[in-house]
Amino acid sequence: MTDLIANGGVVLWIIAALSVATVALILWKLWRLSLSGAWSGERITADAIALWQSGRATDALARLDGRRAVRARLAHAAMAACSDASLTEAAAREETARQARALLGQMRMGLRPLDLIVTIAPLLGLLGTVLGMIAAFQALQEAGIQADPATLAGGIWEALLTTAAGMGVAIPASMALTWFDAVADRIQAEMEDDATRIFIRGPHAAVS
Repeated sequence: MTDLIANGGVVLWIIAALSVATVALILWKLWRLSLSGAWSGERITADAIALWQSGRATDALARLDGRRAVRARLAHAAMAACSDASLTEAAAREETARQARALLGQMRMGLRPLDLIVTIAPLLGLLGTVLGMIAAFQALQEAGIQADPATLAGGIWEALLTTAAGMGVAIPASMALTWFDAVADRIQAEMEDDATRIFIRGPHAAVS
């Protein structure tokens, strides 16, 4: 493996570094999503909203206190804003939207670097291939009529290594990026639904 990377030149070393960064970003993102409760909190949030809709606002808020799941945190923020007598309904909705934007920002944190890797890894691979082909044909020109086809073929396959490596990094990075985006979109839709259900009940639910 080290020999292959050495044959690919500086560009292949850069792509190898990107592959390490990709794995690290994916693992870090999975850890962050797990900490944020991206795959939990549905049941407890639904229970709290049911309490809220039945007029038991204090019990609903207590049910969500200290919860780590992102849906539970947004529902708690929406209920707290809706229960705040100093806020109009429009102000309460705006405060809830602000909290939602902050939570969704956390959900999407780290996706820009992955998106960048998806974009530049194939381009770096193509760059390495073009540079390798230039070097191979320069060697062919210098050798003249005594050029060895095997040597030329060797230079070409070494040049193509970078294209294959760039695609090998970009494909899993693209798959991970698409999946993380889907997770964030799902959470956003669920949070919007939860907030709508909370505000439909109205500020009068604050009296339990």
